[in-house]
Amino acid sequence: MTETASSASHSETHAFSAEVGRLLDLVVHSLYSDREIFLRELVANAADATDRRRFESLTYPAHSLPENARICLIPDKEAHLLTIRDDGLGMSREELLHNLGTIARSGTRAFGQQLENAKPEDRPNLIGQFGVGFYAAFMVADKVDVISRKVGDDEAWRWSSDGKGAYTIEPATRETAGTDIILHMKNDAEEFLDPWRLQSIIRKWSDHIAWSVVIVHDGKEEPANTGTALWCKPRQDITKEQMEEFYRHLTHHFDTPWDTLHWRAEGTTEFTALLFIPSSKPFEFGEQTRKSKVRLHVRRMFITDEADILPAWLRFVQGVVDTDDLPLNVSREMLQATPVLARIRKAVTGKVLAELKKRSKEAETYTPFWENFGAILKEGMWEDAVHRSDVAALSRFRSSAVEGFTTFDEYISRMKPGQEAIYYMTGDNIEILEASPHIEGFKARGVEVLLLSDLVDTFWPDRLSSYEGKTLRNVLQESKDLEKLGPLEETPTEKADMELVLPALKTALGDKVSDVRTTDRLVASAMVLGGAGEAMNPQLRKLMQQSGQNVPKDVPVLEVNPTHPLMHALAERVSAKEDITPLAQILLDVATLQSGEPLKDVNAFSRRIIDHLVKDTVSSGETK
Repeated sequence: MTETASSASHSETHAFSAEVGRLLDLVVHSLYSDREIFLRELVANAADATDRRRFESLTYPAHSLPENARICLIPDKEAHLLTIRDDGLGMSREELLHNLGTIARSGTRAFGQQLENAKPEDRPNLIGQFGVGFYAAFMVADKVDVISRKVGDDEAWRWSSDGKGAYTIEPATRETAGTDIILHMKNDAEEFLDPWRLQSIIRKWSDHIAWSVVIVHDGKEEPANTGTALWCKPRQDITKEQMEEFYRHLTHHFDTPWDTLHWRAEGTTEFTALLFIPSSKPFEFGEQTRKSKVRLHVRRMFITDEADILPAWLRFVQGVVDTDDLPLNVSREMLQATPVLARIRKAVTGKVLAELKKRSKEAETYTPFWENFGAILKEGMWEDAVHRSDVAALSRFRSSAVEGFTTFDEYISRMKPGQEAIYYMTGDNIEILEASPHIEGFKARGVEVLLLSDLVDTFWPDRLSSYEGKTLRNVLQESKDLEKLGPLEETPTEKADMELVLPALKTALGDKVSDVRTTDRLVASAMVLGGAGEAMNPQLRKLMQQSGQNVPKDVPVLEVNPTHPLMHALAERVSAKEDITPLAQILLDVATLQSGEPLKDVNAFSRRIIDHLVKDTVSSGETK
């Protein structure tokens, strides 16, 4: 370090230590991705200084804070200046040299070493750890002045720098202890002299710090933050109205929370959490990203809402997690992958699941939650091996056997003797599933089928595969199980001569089907589309096609009910050597529609129906 002194002005010029100029350039241009972060860092430093003074006053009452201690933001558009003023501990000449003249030396960090023997409740909420946040000021300022007076000292000092390799320090005047940081704003940073812009930044990053932040505008002080940090208060000290007001402030929702979780975790990792589960879907729900947006705070200072505190399948949960233990990287914008953060994630996820498990026992209140967020929660069965079984136990399903929702456990309790599997069917909506021919054979044998109509239902059954030792089986691919489930509860009528019908249908349909065969899965319906063994789930095929993926060609199997009157009629026509090709195509079209699949040529289907009706009408007239 070099130093020169002027006896006339008592001003000293110092060079930053070796390589610091290069490091400072890195801090200014590369460390932070958003320029507004400068204000968060400077307000955090001011809050630290104020906390330090409060702490010191416990030992030296003469150093106590003024009654109206606060942090002031003073924009001056005419002079292009922004001042951040605090009533904190202040800095002496030596501290200015050490703390601001040497990058990455943090007075806060050094001071923290003094706290080892202090009582926990007396420790100030220190935010800075790396000593570089101050230099974010040079992102928006081409010169920075720091005027500071240490508590207990009569002298004040001015530190000045343009951030280009040197700084000056000289005596200054300040009536009271504390610090003023004066930013000479760059021409392209004038937006930060707008009081409304300053307030929006404070509301975003520093709304809940312990000290009041005010903006001095037109000679008046306007509050910029709420300073409540409701999550830091004991639950019994928070009214219902305060909790709901904070919920709406945080989430921008207009409902009341379906559930509120508020607790403090102590032990190896300490944190406070205040989480909300909404009682209704947000209006923009379908457009939300698949990311948890729980806000992470460190000592009440907002850090990020992209810390993935909760997994994506719990993204409907919103709130705040605040910790004193979490190490941050040098910019505080990207979190280190630390064991502390992993423990917080594990604990918060476990707490939410435990609360949902408790609430799931109240069917009347759990059902509205499930209708709002069940489709998201079920994603956990697809993507989270650790919690897959927990989510399965919390899940609710429509069923072919009961009204309303049911659970896996309730399904198992109703299983027939000798039934080894949990049967399910996926589709676009419950109405189509309830009327599907695919489940007729199961219902006729008293076997329950779960009806799954959410998008995620196409995927998770393959990952879950079983529940409590019972295999999950898709009825579209497991019709052979019907033989094991016993005979129909009602004796079927006489079968048609299928030795005539099946070859005729195969010939009429040609390569449009891979096979035509009889099935015992049908009771009231005449036909249904079936798959060949391990054929792809139709819903998965549809999703892949919609996303533009190449899907292997799947030629369906037409399964027919040999006892249906239509099969008897077909047998008669084949026996009379009539051409059944138009009717066979209608059967295939109807089976396709019943399966929820669109027809490739709706107009051709319409023509076939009309032609068939006309032919039958003419035949009936001739008969008369």
